[in-house]
Amino acid sequence: MSRTAYEALPTVEPAEPAASVGTVVMKFGGTSVADPEKIRRVAQRLVEAKGRGGRVVGVVSAMGHHTDELVALAHDVSARPKPRELDMLISVGERISCALVAMAIADLGQDAISLTGSQAGIVTDTSHGKAKIVDVRARRIHEALDEEKIVLVAGFQGVSTGYDITTLGRGGSDTTAVALAAALGADACEIYTDVDGVFTADPRVVPEARKLHAVSYEEMLEMAASGAKVLQLRSVEFARNHGVQLHVRSTFTDEDGTWIREEDERMLEKAMISGVTHTADEAVFEVHDLDPATLFDAVAETGMSVDTLIQVGTTLVFSTPLEDRADAEGALARLGASWIEHTHLGKVSVAGAGLRSHPAVAARAFAALSGVGLKPSFVAASPIRIAFFVPEEGVEQAVQALHDAFELGEPTADRQHA
Repeated sequence: MSRTAYEALPTVEPAEPAASVGTVVMKFGGTSVADPEKIRRVAQRLVEAKGRGGRVVGVVSAMGHHTDELVALAHDVSARPKPRELDMLISVGERISCALVAMAIADLGQDAISLTGSQAGIVTDTSHGKAKIVDVRARRIHEALDEEKIVLVAGFQGVSTGYDITTLGRGGSDTTAVALAAALGADACEIYTDVDGVFTADPRVVPEARKLHAVSYEEMLEMAASGAKVLQLRSVEFARNHGVQLHVRSTFTDEDGTWIREEDERMLEKAMISGVTHTADEAVFEVHDLDPATLFDAVAETGMSVDTLIQVGTTLVFSTPLEDRADAEGALARLGASWIEHTHLGKVSVAGAGLRSHPAVAARAFAALSGVGLKPSFVAASPIRIAFFVPEEGVEQAVQALHDAFELGEPTADRQHA
């Protein structure tokens, strides 16, 4: 049995004064602001949104691979950079992008103001590198919007309750944008990226993969947890809990993307399976004869993430992102546990609301994998996802086989939302 552990989210009430009708939050990823020409294009999009009469808030990521370069620099200087100082360092990338976009907007004749995460009122807990938002104090944003300004907010960062700069983890700008949309009572949160939306599979692996028009929050949560890198998992959870409609779309075209919203009958009637996701970025641990409560108390203390969790008798199997592997190994070593790490495994998952009422899906999935000679090492399931751990070299073959088995390349695989 699989369980994706979602943490409780803070209650974010719309900030006073109430936002006007037409507030939109537009988030732009690193590839969208990777060079001066792209920055000017983002500025143009924001100005056009303002021209339609809306109150506009833009959230921007660091340019291109700037954050990765800063992390590498930190490790060139120090073998073990202090988390507080690392957050201080890597938070500058978003501030640079934010200021540059504001300059480009000014050149287009509109008034804009750039704000750091702390200036925008993003308050977090004290966990460096993986901070969680605990409050949004949007007074300064409201004041700027009331002055008819476009507001630019540096994503991925905030200020802790201990008054330190914090960062929200990989993909944290998504969470910044959704939290602001919830606090401002925005009509929608638009996530601009280098892909056209959410697809039935990774188009680089499955060329015939189709863009989905609509996905439910629950399906997107499972897909994000299973390897879909379009959205940060926590941002989707935040959107679901606060009823924020998400629109994932390309920065480089004017085409509609994929809407992520509450499930409705029309969505359920159409597609049984929404998509096939995959990842090779997880460490898989098999632990023997250890009390589960003891194990996960130790895991919780590290702040690491756990996705798949399977228990058979006295054996526990769990997976965690590769970035948390050292934390998992340290926790197990401190407990003196008997454990094995399964290397060279990848995870391939099928996700869709239709799984709840169609047990034959599992039979078809197993048959598809067997047909290409793949035997999963572990299988985990939830009401809307089945995850298969297969040899790493067989991951792409498994994705293609499952995509074909459920005919996700056909036009009937898509569904509209009401």
